[in-house]
Amino acid sequence: MPTTTDNTTDNTTPQLSEAGIHVFMGSVDTETVKPIVEWILTENHVVKKKKRELLLMICSDGGHLEAAFALTDVMAASKIPIKTVGLGQIASAGLVIFLAGHQGRRILTPNTSILSHQYSWGSEGKHHELFAVTKEFGLVHDRMIRHYQEATGLDAATVRARLLPATDIWLSAEEALELGICNYISDLKS
Repeated sequence: MPTTTDNTTDNTTPQLSEAGIHVFMGSVDTETVKPIVEWILTENHVVKKKKRELLLMICSDGGHLEAAFALTDVMAASKIPIKTVGLGQIASAGLVIFLAGHQGRRILTPNTSILSHQYSWGSEGKHHELFAVTKEFGLVHDRMIRHYQEATGLDAATVRARLLPATDIWLSAEEALELGICNYISDLKS
């Protein structure tokens, strides 16, 4: 299996890819997201016989939001609906990706842990550089609120209070279902 630069493994075999399935297990960054972006674009624009849906299985401890939002934009543009399945843990930027699954097609397995929290970001530089980057901090925060709202149907105040407060929020699959994070819980037997 191909290995990415940060020692995570691209867990998708050619047989899974041919079946319209991609397994993402690892941290979110541009290198680990690139194969998923390429898979979605290939399925939408290169493969002649289009699949009914694509299945993206996710187990991720999070990572870089920029890479996550790059992938969510590609997922949103997909003409083929994308089903997301959360396995084991979907945290932070991994949750952002999971939420980009098409409405009605977001599944959590019963033993999945969910971590939602405000983004963290370090920055250094001169005073004027630090002041300038605060605009991006605000843009990212607004982007997260909108993304969560669109995915869950919750209003902005509820997203801030229940999913993006000042502390980390750990949820069970059942709690995530109640908040609209997933559409259903499945043990994947059927």
